[in-house]
Amino acid sequence: MAPPEISGRILALDVGKKRIGLAVSDALRITAQGLETFQRTRIRDDLRQLKEMVNQSGIGLLLVGKPLHMSGDESRQSEYTREFADRLSAETGVPVVYWDERLTSMEAERLLKHAGATLEDRKRVVDRMAATLLLESYLGYLQQGGAIG
Repeated sequence: MAPPEISGRILALDVGKKRIGLAVSDALRITAQGLETFQRTRIRDDLRQLKEMVNQSGIGLLLVGKPLHMSGDESRQSEYTREFADRLSAETGVPVVYWDERLTSMEAERLLKHAGATLEDRKRVVDRMAATLLLESYLGYLQQGGAIG
């Protein structure tokens, strides 16, 4: 059975315990735009603020990076991420797709280094860039005919 057609933008989240990297697609789901990195406070406040963002931005799908070991096995962070994303989905009523995020942070670091970003700059934008790479990967999958979900 095919997943239901979902309208709206896609919000990608690279969930960490201190920060969440964010990126959003355009309405046609062609491009990814990095957003300001979300600084975590308390889970209740985080969920409330992200819910506001979802509602204001017309988000129809949450794309959450699934942290896996290089072997493909789930990590301790995978469980934490899933719990957070499931709560966000329940709060917003927006479905979640989990997407393999292996190497996105390393690729973001590599790209930033190559661009000559200072260590301070890299620390500031690596989460946003990782979320953008995650979303670009998923958008490429959709453009190749992949199904949402």
